[in-house]
Amino acid sequence: MTDYHLPPSLAEYAAAIDGWLHGFADGNPLVEAIDRSEPGDSPEPRWYVRLKGEEKEHITIWFTLGQRTLRYEAYVLPAPAENVAAVYETALRRNDRLVGVHFAIGVEDALFLRGELPLAALNEAELDRIIGSIYAYVEQTFPVLVRLAFASRFT
Repeated sequence: MTDYHLPPSLAEYAAAIDGWLHGFADGNPLVEAIDRSEPGDSPEPRWYVRLKGEEKEHITIWFTLGQRTLRYEAYVLPAPAENVAAVYETALRRNDRLVGVHFAIGVEDALFLRGELPLAALNEAELDRIIGSIYAYVEQTFPVLVRLAFASRFT
């Protein structure tokens, strides 16, 4: 039996992700930081990409390499203080137009954008698409959501 048809190992995926992310950062003025968790910090390799936003000051995307998928998420907004139902409804309605990610309620009722990609579909172009999509979705939705969630602070 040959190894020819075996998929890359997790170590090979991790090395590729390292290279792709650092290549993405080279000369990109929006990238503020890229870092990877230390072995032993978490059971799965994790990276974060911190981007400079316009509507939202910073956008941080976390990538977690699993056995079969790459999971990713970005924190969008803390738990809404006002108009809670309207904030969550707005996010859910926006899910219909999003590709590759969805709004989810996370810890302490904060809003996140989350997605998952099979490792078989992972390549540099797809990683770039994920980062660009999350950046665009946060920039498009943050102003509306924050004004709903904290309306009295904007009057």
